[in-house]
Amino acid sequence: MIQPQGTRLVAGLFCQCRSAETHASVDPGGGCGPPPVSPRPPQDSRSGSDIPDHACDVCGGPDQEHRLKVLFEILDVNGDGGICVNDLSIGLKKLGVHRTEHELRRMVTAGDKDLDGQLDFQEFVQYLRDHEKKLRLVFRSLDRKNDGRIDSQEIMQSLRDLGIHLTEEQAEEILRSMDTDGTMTIDWDEWRDYHLLHPADNIPEIILHWRHSTILDVGESIVVPDEFTAEEKKTGMWWRHLVAGGGAGAVSRTCTAPLDRLKVLMQVHASKTNSMRIGSGFLHMIREGGVRSLWRGNGINVIKIGPESAIKFMAYEQIKRLIGSNQETLGMTERFVSGSLAGAIAQSSIYPMEVLKTRLALRKTGQYSGILDCAKHILRSEGVAAFYKGYVPNMLGIIPYAGIDLAVYETLKNSWLQRFATDSADPGVFVLLACGTTSSTCGQLASYPLALVRTRMQAQASLQAGPQLSMAALFRLIVRTDGALGLYRGLAPNFMKVVPSVSISYVVYEHLKRSLGVQSR
Repeated sequence: MIQPQGTRLVAGLFCQCRSAETHASVDPGGGCGPPPVSPRPPQDSRSGSDIPDHACDVCGGPDQEHRLKVLFEILDVNGDGGICVNDLSIGLKKLGVHRTEHELRRMVTAGDKDLDGQLDFQEFVQYLRDHEKKLRLVFRSLDRKNDGRIDSQEIMQSLRDLGIHLTEEQAEEILRSMDTDGTMTIDWDEWRDYHLLHPADNIPEIILHWRHSTILDVGESIVVPDEFTAEEKKTGMWWRHLVAGGGAGAVSRTCTAPLDRLKVLMQVHASKTNSMRIGSGFLHMIREGGVRSLWRGNGINVIKIGPESAIKFMAYEQIKRLIGSNQETLGMTERFVSGSLAGAIAQSSIYPMEVLKTRLALRKTGQYSGILDCAKHILRSEGVAAFYKGYVPNMLGIIPYAGIDLAVYETLKNSWLQRFATDSADPGVFVLLACGTTSSTCGQLASYPLALVRTRMQAQASLQAGPQLSMAALFRLIVRTDGALGLYRGLAPNFMKVVPSVSISYVVYEHLKRSLGVQSR
């Protein structure tokens, strides 16, 4: 949550600006633009005169934009009106702050809206204001006494909730790293000054409240994994979250299995020449195999949750290391790349189970006695290659689904945090469910044609006298015979199960989480 660092920003970040501006020397080759120029003393926006040489006039006044302007001039070491990574490195060192090149690049990337490789003043101000708002949320969550200060007991209690047990001496050491007035408590200014110029895409407080792929199960397993804090990984809380998420997914998928089977039937059999609709589809299943037939294919769908979740999580953590990130959390682009690759690895590992699920959902009464019998039949009659039919469109579907789901969810999350978060990063149940449902629905809509073609390819050999078409040939056939809307057969039952799936998985997840001893914050 809060880690002591080797360097600390001296009390009052902005109080350093004038002295650093006046006395620091700049390496002529250090900037990223024209040669350095001597910085001009800041002008008072009201009188035009030089600001008197005392801290409160520079930093303690109400004119926040003026204070940020002074800081910007310090960090813009070559005076070209933009802060690049090299500027940031030199400027922060002048203020006694040392960051790695990776951290500096994250800061610039996070605020660089016009993608020119540097921050102009407006981008710099917006980045700091957004970041400061996140820091205020964390500060308020730590300030349990609501007295505007954080003491060692509050730090100990907050970390204890995450499963981290500190001695009072360790908590006091954390305090000392930020305490500039010797009171052994941290007020908002000390907290802000210490953390403000440190990059943070996902502060732990926000991570804890805004998970959705672990908590909300909509029947698809190609979403980008959730982040876990370093403390949760260290204490083993992560596996309890995954177990709770797996149990919630099993219950959710079982409750919505009839809709999922109807979706598969409509993807494979519905066309312009037949009248299969939601009502007629349910009647067909019940007449052919009774009420129990509505759950065909659900067993293997539940069984694959465990290995797929475990493989995806472990792959995600390894890929994060391979791409060179030692940060607690990743930026959105890094998360997308790591999550998509992890999803591809997990799907490749359990893909035969996906084929079995489709075949079992489409089977007629008495065709197979169970999962193993179905697998033996496919192996004998079609060979090992049959277990990977539809593999290519399935892998291609990961990119639009995972990318859009992540982008929409992060956009909704950040919008809520900026507009409505005041005392806590906790959005509440309804906001979390609404954001998760919306992002998942958008992801499914974008990848649905590929999912339909995948299901058709998995089912081809089970259809009597059915031709074995390639992915491209299937796309052409569907568009030619049914039009573009044919690529969305079965979409209605698929969307019908989203809201109940999300609701059920959330309720079960919260119950299992408490049973496993994971404390809610």
